[in-house]
Amino acid sequence: MRDYLVACILGLGLVSCGGGGNSSPDARPRADAAPPADGPGADAGGCVPTSPTKTAVTCGSGAQSNIEHLVVVVQENHSFDNYFGKWCTAATGSSPTCTSGPSCCEAAPDVAPGASSSSPIALDDTANGAFDPNHTFDCNLTQVNGGAMDGFVEGGSGCADAKNFAYADPSTGPAAPYVTYAQSYALADQYFQPVLGASSSNDMYFARAHFVFKDNTVGTNSIGGRCGFGGPAGTDYTDKTIADILNDCSVTWSWYGGGYDNMVTAVNGSSCPAAETGCHVNFQAYPCIYDPTDVPFQYYPSLQDKPANFKDITKFTADITNGTLPSVSFVKAIGFRTEHPGFQNTISEGATFVTGIVDAVLNSNTYKDNTLILLVYDEGGGYFDHVAPPPTSAVDCQPYGVRTIFMALGPMAKSNYISHVTMEHSSIVKFIEWNWLSGETGQLGTRDTEVNNIGDMIDSTAAGATVPAN
Repeated sequence: MRDYLVACILGLGLVSCGGGGNSSPDARPRADAAPPADGPGADAGGCVPTSPTKTAVTCGSGAQSNIEHLVVVVQENHSFDNYFGKWCTAATGSSPTCTSGPSCCEAAPDVAPGASSSSPIALDDTANGAFDPNHTFDCNLTQVNGGAMDGFVEGGSGCADAKNFAYADPSTGPAAPYVTYAQSYALADQYFQPVLGASSSNDMYFARAHFVFKDNTVGTNSIGGRCGFGGPAGTDYTDKTIADILNDCSVTWSWYGGGYDNMVTAVNGSSCPAAETGCHVNFQAYPCIYDPTDVPFQYYPSLQDKPANFKDITKFTADITNGTLPSVSFVKAIGFRTEHPGFQNTISEGATFVTGIVDAVLNSNTYKDNTLILLVYDEGGGYFDHVAPPPTSAVDCQPYGVRTIFMALGPMAKSNYISHVTMEHSSIVKFIEWNWLSGETGQLGTRDTEVNNIGDMIDSTAAGATVPAN
């Protein structure tokens, strides 16, 4: 619950919030660390989680398509309605089947369900930086309310707030660059965060396509793990991830993280790094320094901080220039450039970061014609969205959260296209398996066995192959 932490740090000082001094690597536990790390377990309907069944690994001999490189840019904490609710023009609740432009996705409602009379606030940079909605699992559960979507603005749970109901102006608002992308490339209007709750829990689906822990309750033992809000001691997991399979099959991959080099240097000197230049709140903590709890692969000792895989964000453009970009890249800005609400963070800074990454790829003679860029937001951040989530996953018995933003960018993506296929973070894992592992999906034996692939957003002519949509 990072909004609580902001108030705590600003009001009382970092030491009073549960940790060491500003130059100490001591742990600073998250304020929402009370729920059990193993999550809520089986749901009330009697769902029983299945155990992963896939053991053998099937490798490939190269990409199945002209998509030789994948770049996944991960931003934070905004719902679909936040950015596109006022761009889409189809009637709310109409479920359009057409796929070309804003008339083919639903407009967000002017009044939130369950609210007596509440107009949405204008989501601009000031509003984004001033308020971080409560987005824990338990609050999301009451907000979504079984698909009624009526607990965001009013209700007795203590999680409702009128500021959760917020839309950006599609023409002049800070998210306008993303509207421009939607007009040129492919936007999904049925992409959901894979589990209710906060970022770290949802991030794990990029690695495992499966539930691992609840909210932000577990720390890492990786570099920087004791410089953040991840808990007094990290936890190591040994389940196979998509990165382990890529390593087994000699498929190159990297995670490019904002502030990573500064964290490595500081930790090697037995301290935590100073706040990165440009961070508005000047904390020696999130969002001003690298946070490994937002990096799902850092929870696995088989992968932690391997130099071939974990790199500073500055190495991304260097690898493009040098022609050394791996087959699969995950790109994550430092916290204050992820658009995460609160902390005085602005959407504009995040959009500038994203457009810089996209431009670096699309202006490269080496990579512009063989790279697919996926822009994804890890979760909805507690903001209102009007579309009910899919049914609880039968694989891990975890309930889906709200729609968030997912776009396919570059020449491999369809143009001015709205995809209505239901997808989530595990769909990216499934695509990686299909494209680089001989088309053999489901190799983790988790949600990659049941989710849809991303093929509906891909231009089959440009890709030189038909990527499956399921």
